[in-house]
Amino acid sequence: MAPYSLLVTRLQKALGVRQYHVASVLCQRAKVAMSHFEPNEYIHYELLEKNINIVRKRLNRPLTLSEKIVYGHLDDPAGQEIERGKTYLRLRPDRVAMQDATAQMAMLQFISSGLPKVAVPSTIHCDHLIEAQLGGEKDLRRAKDINQEVYNFLATAGAKYGVGFWRPGSGIIHQIILENYAYPGVLLIGTDSHTPNGGGLGGICIGVGGADAVDVMAGIPWELKCPKVIGVKLTGSLSGWTSPKDVILKVAGILTVKGGTGAIMEYHGPGVDSISCTGMATICNMGAEIGATTSVFPYNHRMKKYLSKTSRADIANLADEFKDHLVPDPGCHYDQLIEINLSELKPHINGPFTPDLAHSVAEVGKVAEKEGWPLDIRVGLIGSCTNSSYEDMGRSAAVAKQALAHGLKCKSQFTITPGSEQIHATIERDGYAQVLRDVGGIVLANACGPCIGQWDRKDIKKGEKNTIVTSYNRNFTGRNDANPETHAFITSPEIVTALAIAGTLKFNPETDYLTGKDGKKFKLEAPDADELPKAEFDPGQDTYQYPPKDSSGQHVDVSPTSQRLQLLEPFDKWDGKDLEDLQILIKVKGKCTTDHISAAGPWLKFRGHLDNISNNLLIGAINIENGKANSVRNAVTQEFGPVPDTARYYKKHGIGWVVIGDENYGEGSSREHAALEPRHLGGRAIITKSFARIHETNLKKQGLLPLTFADPADYNKIHPVDKLTIQGLKDFTPGKPLKCIIKHPNGTQETILLNHTFNETQIEWFRAGSALNRMKELQK
Repeated sequence: MAPYSLLVTRLQKALGVRQYHVASVLCQRAKVAMSHFEPNEYIHYELLEKNINIVRKRLNRPLTLSEKIVYGHLDDPAGQEIERGKTYLRLRPDRVAMQDATAQMAMLQFISSGLPKVAVPSTIHCDHLIEAQLGGEKDLRRAKDINQEVYNFLATAGAKYGVGFWRPGSGIIHQIILENYAYPGVLLIGTDSHTPNGGGLGGICIGVGGADAVDVMAGIPWELKCPKVIGVKLTGSLSGWTSPKDVILKVAGILTVKGGTGAIMEYHGPGVDSISCTGMATICNMGAEIGATTSVFPYNHRMKKYLSKTSRADIANLADEFKDHLVPDPGCHYDQLIEINLSELKPHINGPFTPDLAHSVAEVGKVAEKEGWPLDIRVGLIGSCTNSSYEDMGRSAAVAKQALAHGLKCKSQFTITPGSEQIHATIERDGYAQVLRDVGGIVLANACGPCIGQWDRKDIKKGEKNTIVTSYNRNFTGRNDANPETHAFITSPEIVTALAIAGTLKFNPETDYLTGKDGKKFKLEAPDADELPKAEFDPGQDTYQYPPKDSSGQHVDVSPTSQRLQLLEPFDKWDGKDLEDLQILIKVKGKCTTDHISAAGPWLKFRGHLDNISNNLLIGAINIENGKANSVRNAVTQEFGPVPDTARYYKKHGIGWVVIGDENYGEGSSREHAALEPRHLGGRAIITKSFARIHETNLKKQGLLPLTFADPADYNKIHPVDKLTIQGLKDFTPGKPLKCIIKHPNGTQETILLNHTFNETQIEWFRAGSALNRMKELQK
């Protein structure tokens, strides 16, 4: 049988139109478009229903909502082996979304594939490259100027290959998806770890690396290990200062940063109806911080209301017809069940340095005093992809109004990041933005900004101990401002606003009083705000570029002298031999996120240039040998130097190397640069106690070996001065451990076992040198 991509191309030629998603062409009964921007791409609930019925009959049991949507997108629902946590599923996602920092490498890989057009609806969103410095308009102008080459590349590549392009200033990818592309039952993949935000509209939206996106855009079935399903039953209702953010902060405290790994978080129960659609999106968004594959809520009237308000009533009406397939079956089984009574839930604040260190707002001041964390809050920051909805801005403004009424402004610096141009325009029209300015806030550009380290912070020096509070999703060391001494705490926008007004972590708005300008004490009342505007949303400026119907004359140029962009060269194929005498580049001590492996912030400008960005490889990881970051021993010269320089030395001299890691290695962002860089600089394997899901897949895609200790205690047997030999690759098969011989400098040896999760397809990626190399082999 011809490969799927060839079938798509033939179908395109036969129809004489631009390339369609095959499911859309074959099944158009309902004739409801996925979005206003793609009127000829239809929602195919009939196919979803058909596949669900096939699988339910095979499994002979009730299905969770997660299973319905995932299994409803199986490439072969009749023949696919299905076992939660064990088998790999071959899926057909409905669409792809990419943010500008990861889209560069994704589109460079797609260009390398040689395919003429994307096979599914796809979009690029410019949100990561805008640095917060002076304020929204000035920062946006500056970003357009300094990133012109990258924006031009993405715009022309989108036009050439049929990808929609959202210009800088349009907003954060996940807010744009929620407003325009997410819908109940969709299977969407995005090249950002917070893609699960779309679960707030009842879709399965999963963060992936760029190579996964390329597979889907090429029309190849996408592989995902069959996820387990963790149920979160919500009872009671939200009220007072408690917000949707507190639900996920509570769950993070329960499960920790790795407790959701390999699972979908499925929220259900009577408490769901007390949460707005955008509130559900907040909860799903931050599910990435517990390692979850994604998170999802069942379709309900709050989603219908949001769809209608965002001009998609036709989708809501269609979802009503298929509602039985957009909610879990009664009696379905969850692998784990968590119960939360929303009526008893208290406002939370998590941190510092990790998003799972949970505290109640009432107690965090005492904890901070005990631990020696700075109590004075230097900056409060609201917005980001997690909390930048109309409701979020309204609740924050409600708090700010009370302070202003008593003559107060924020004691801390205060910034506001609108989630999209639509949100920005609407809060300007409805007065929220001005209230937040009046209380002392600066409205930043519609972009990620400080949440991802795009913050030109001037109020402190690097190394100065300080506290910030944010409504963001992630607070790893140095995440927001590159200062390892910044203690970042995560909470809801309204709590951030209250704390910024008070200026201290010791303030609890539920019980404590502020002193007004007149000297009288007053207490803030719990904020109340509309979840959606009473009038229609103001769309603001038009920031979308449609791909042209005819792109035959479109050119995509990458200068060979560019410092921002670099065409990719294929990685070398496996030579058929075991990996002998590998040096240990670094043995990592403790937490090692993708921020440690491939830092963001100022390095974002090199995301399209693999060689340049490789100069940040593992510069944030702590070397167990000396307790320092970016300082490792060169095994040949015995001198200590930066990690990237040492890796380049090994590569130049033909010396293969490995990284030794701890638990949940690679947690955090979906950035595949954390896999591309070690591959580019000569790495062969990453050996850890455990991996985060996305990073493990990214390593496999680039031809590296992500391996785990069969006995986690074996981590202690390996020392930075040892050499390793990995045996068993000639007989590399799924489920069969590999042998690792540890060669100590004194001449003694030890043998340990290394586990892996490779299936047959992924072993082919390794042998070919990368998944992209394997795709090209199949095309030939």
